[in-house]
Amino acid sequence: VVKEKNRMGECPVWEERENALVYVDINSQKVCRWSPVTNEVQSVSVDARVGSVALRQCGGYVIALGTRFAFLDWDTQAVTTILELEQDKPNNRFNDGKVDPKGRFFAGTMAEETAPGVRARRQGALYTLFPDHSVIKQLDQLDISNGLDWSLDHRTFFHIDSLSYAVHAFSYDVHTGKIACPKLLYHLEKEEQMPDGMCIDTEGKLWVACIDGGRVIRIDPETGKRIQTVRLPTPRITSCCFGGKDYSEMYVTSAYDGLDEATLAKEPHAGEIFKITGLGVKGIPQNFYAA
Repeated sequence: VVKEKNRMGECPVWEERENALVYVDINSQKVCRWSPVTNEVQSVSVDARVGSVALRQCGGYVIALGTRFAFLDWDTQAVTTILELEQDKPNNRFNDGKVDPKGRFFAGTMAEETAPGVRARRQGALYTLFPDHSVIKQLDQLDISNGLDWSLDHRTFFHIDSLSYAVHAFSYDVHTGKIACPKLLYHLEKEEQMPDGMCIDTEGKLWVACIDGGRVIRIDPETGKRIQTVRLPTPRITSCCFGGKDYSEMYVTSAYDGLDEATLAKEPHAGEIFKITGLGVKGIPQNFYAA
């Protein structure tokens, strides 16, 4: 549905109030918004790689860029820093993020590659930004903090650390926002490659985007089994969310960075955004950051 190619399209969020899909292109340092009505993409450039975007209750967005949290006012394009983190780790940046059921923004960090396929290990962490702008560190020594979501009963937090090739489940206290007691939920199979972004549907099942696996997979958290695979027409599938007027459509982002020229020539859809219909299941609206 979006032909405008992204170097590293990520973190799609359906914004009901704008009837639009909001997402980031991490490596182009842009926050983007696509209208299915006009088919137009608007974007705001920022001064660092932007790992995630989420909706704010009072309008505009909360973003995680570089190693800081900030607010983005879409109309003025102004970016206001809330807080800087990890200033001792100049090679780190924020990656995926999402707002929890109580309006707190969870986002994690990772080390950038210093050469193709080379990165410092266990440099990342997962943080929670509370509505009063205070922050706690939830997890440490992560490689690539990635996809995240919460169970429908708000008692479980799901998280992906990409280089573990797995989805983990944590107990989650909705009152404090704290997570604890990790357990392995699903380990990806070889052809599924590496897990990236993730979202949940109204049946409580998880959808995981498989970067370099060219697919999204549906996992049942009750059994820890994969129950569905949807293949997409390009390999670097990065994230997914439900949207549209009744949240019955799935939007899937992709990337072209990381593909060599020979592969790119054979991958005309790399970096585009796709819509999957007919899944027979719906998603739930995104939570708003409560400040």
